[in-house]
Amino acid sequence: MDSPLWHSAGMSQIAGRLPLADVMAHLSKHRQVFHSESDFQFAFAQSVVTLDYSIRVRLEVPQRAERSTYVDLLCEADQRSLIEFKYFTRSWAGSDALEEKFSLRGHAARDLARLYFVHDVTRLERWIEEQRNTNGFAVLLTNDNMLWEQPVGARMTRDTDCRIHEGRTLTGSLTWGTAERPYKNNDRTLRGTYRAAWRDFSQVDTKPGGTFRWLGWTVTV
Repeated sequence: MDSPLWHSAGMSQIAGRLPLADVMAHLSKHRQVFHSESDFQFAFAQSVVTLDYSIRVRLEVPQRAERSTYVDLLCEADQRSLIEFKYFTRSWAGSDALEEKFSLRGHAARDLARLYFVHDVTRLERWIEEQRNTNGFAVLLTNDNMLWEQPVGARMTRDTDCRIHEGRTLTGSLTWGTAERPYKNNDRTLRGTYRAAWRDFSQVDTKPGGTFRWLGWTVTV
């Protein structure tokens, strides 16, 4: 029988076996940049299997509590892990170390990028509560420095509560909108407490958008 200490440590790992940071480090050695979010998801799944071939991986798995919704990736071995991905890019064109060409389009709505990442976390909290021996991971990869850098000035914006720049901690009720223009449909409530600690992923070139960083939150509610 697994010890409580091992079980506790395992619940912070993918499928009870792999730290998220190890998978991202392996992935970054083979892929510096991705064409799309689906490309990122698939390559991540490949890295998981390469690091531990006994882990079963499945993409786009429906969740029984909400049959119209799907988790991006399911990893299963000693435990189950549900993983949601976000790949938010600013405009950039160039080649990676293998001379593969990329042309990334810019996603202008940074406020929605923050909201959708937080939404992923709330969905994971709900899903894992309904499933035994299961944890979750929300992963955001971006080349947009405005997501990891603290905004300049104190002006309130509709996404203020959802900001995820370096060092920010999110928990509890998050309000979307302003006092003048509230929008309760986008309000979210986090059961856990999450701190933004960004990590380097790749430096493709020195042009704006050539640096990629990632943020990953473990959900064990």
